Amino acid sequence: MMSNFLNYLCNLFAFDHSQPLLFTQFNFWAFFLIVFALFTLIVAAGPRWGLRGQSLRLVRNGYLTLVSLLFYYKTSGLFVILLILATVIGWWLGIQFDRLGKFGDNTSHRQQRKRKLLMIAGVTVNLAVLCYFKYAYFFTDIYNTITHSSVEVVNLLAQWSNHFTVSARFDASVILLPVGISFFTFQNISYIVDVYKGRVQHASNILDFAFYTTFFPQLVAGPIIRADQFIPQVYKPYHLGRRQFGVAVFWILNGLAKKIILSDYLAVSFVDRVFDNPLLYTPFENFSALMVYSLQVYADFSGYTDIAIGVAMLMGFYLPTNFNSPYKATNAAGFWKRWHISLSNWLKDYLYIPIGGNRRGTWASYLILGGMMTIVALMAQNQWVTIVICSLASLLVADYILFPAHRKEFNTNINNMDTMLLGGLWHGASFNFITWGGLNGLGILVYKYWKKTAPWCRMLLVTLLVGLLWIIHNMWQTPFTSMLLFIAWVVFGGIMLINCATLLCRNAANGATSRLVNGVTYVWNILLTFVFISFTRLFFRSGSNLNPAEANQVAWQTATDMVHQIGSHWNWQVVPAILSNYASVFILFAIGMAIHWLPTRFKRRYRIWFAKMPIWLLAAVVVVSVVVLYQFVTADLQPFIYFQF
Repeated sequence: MMSNFLNYLCNLFAFDHSQPLLFTQFNFWAFFLIVFALFTLIVAAGPRWGLRGQSLRLVRNGYLTLVSLLFYYKTSGLFVILLILATVIGWWLGIQFDRLGKFGDNTSHRQQRKRKLLMIAGVTVNLAVLCYFKYAYFFTDIYNTITHSSVEVVNLLAQWSNHFTVSARFDASVILLPVGISFFTFQNISYIVDVYKGRVQHASNILDFAFYTTFFPQLVAGPIIRADQFIPQVYKPYHLGRRQFGVAVFWILNGLAKKIILSDYLAVSFVDRVFDNPLLYTPFENFSALMVYSLQVYADFSGYTDIAIGVAMLMGFYLPTNFNSPYKATNAAGFWKRWHISLSNWLKDYLYIPIGGNRRGTWASYLILGGMMTIVALMAQNQWVTIVICSLASLLVADYILFPAHRKEFNTNINNMDTMLLGGLWHGASFNFITWGGLNGLGILVYKYWKKTAPWCRMLLVTLLVGLLWIIHNMWQTPFTSMLLFIAWVVFGGIMLINCATLLCRNAANGATSRLVNGVTYVWNILLTFVFISFTRLFFRSGSNLNPAEANQVAWQTATDMVHQIGSHWNWQVVPAILSNYASVFILFAIGMAIHWLPTRFKRRYRIWFAKMPIWLLAAVVVVSVVVLYQFVTADLQPFIYFQF
């Protein structure tokens, strides 16, 4: 019995690529139980062992750093060396910044230049490592497309390792992506830039800094924590109140329910089947799969964040909010203020503002947009895409030259689009992710112009759009033009309805009627935004979980097939049968969306009510929740979607 237990512990802490430590697996919770027990022993018994103040903090942080490195080793094997190197480089740069003086002070010009060069070097090294592991296939594909060659990707690190060890242990024909590399790379870059600019103090010792960069609850899928948010917590003594404990347990159960009951079940039972072969399914099923996938990806990613927040809170640390009911957004811009908030803020502070923000345009603004448009034209290998991109580029140049009064707004829009395009590329190295980012950027720009347009002008523009699409559809009748015409008619009908209701409201001069119209408009905007965001995810989902070497071709084909199906003739007679066959999926989708749309105040109330429950009742709820969750566990392992980013 004891030998079996010891063998289990050895396997638990040893690397096995087929058994990563996922929040939804028993192995993780066994791992965390041991980690948390030893952590509690350190913080509780430390003072009796003579550990107080700084010494107790160093032991606590050192212990959690070692545990976090072990966690990453269990997840990514020898890639833990990469994480250690990134940590050492970041801490060393912080020391050099302090040694050379403060940002903008009266130190010599030479020292300030050295500080800047060190900052640029640190950012460049981090980005170079990220590009090597994540974008090698992408850049090679572009090179092969331009030169009509057939260069293959080679894993240089594997080659060097095999040469050094005089063996063939590592496969040099493929580059594996370290789990969470995008997250800890962005985190390191933010630290380097913030310390360089004096926004945050450099960590006093390498253990404190390593704890910040490796903290395991958020290490592999975020949220991206900033130094000024987390490092001050490193120096505080451990404290966990009764209510905090209850809230932490709530977040863990909430995240597990989102992941297992919503995300995994919806994926296995419906979404994955449709996306694997869209042509086998009806237009209604393809459309439904897109809508359901939006809930799936939200439940998956926010579920991970909830668990990470709860686990960190049990150890006395607080992670930033990463989601704020994103499907309550009434426009694309509002959505990105609610979705993956830590990434949106990172892109705003370290990309959007440096390239000019809403103040001006820079050479980087135009270079990024021009480069992205060129990449899309090359990767699409379609003459119509090339014609559209060239026409768009010509219009942008003409607008910039002919209307100098609009240049500030023009530059702001370019910077917005650059940010969304690079945000899309951050998610994945394929044409589909760039398309997804570009569509979201376009949605933000359309909304900016839309809200400044008078109602009558909106009506005129949509009418002209419907007319134009009707003409195009009659000339080139394809599923794609059919889908665009249908969407335009829906938008036209909604705007017409809202305008008529607003006119009646003005004539009636009735407060209740006005509130009703405002409410209907609000709901309409939420639904329209949700459908738009879901349609953009056609390109996001099609490019996910694919080998980078085949992502572009396979993902584009999947997206094309799905558009073809959705734009084909809808046979409404089969819809009742589909709803019946997938009744559990659609019921679960409706329940998930209803919970998501509950008022924030109500959610806060039942969270606090849960946290205040007596311990015996809390324990009973946990047991019942675990039993219910177990009923939904799927046979196939469902890794978190954002692990691949």
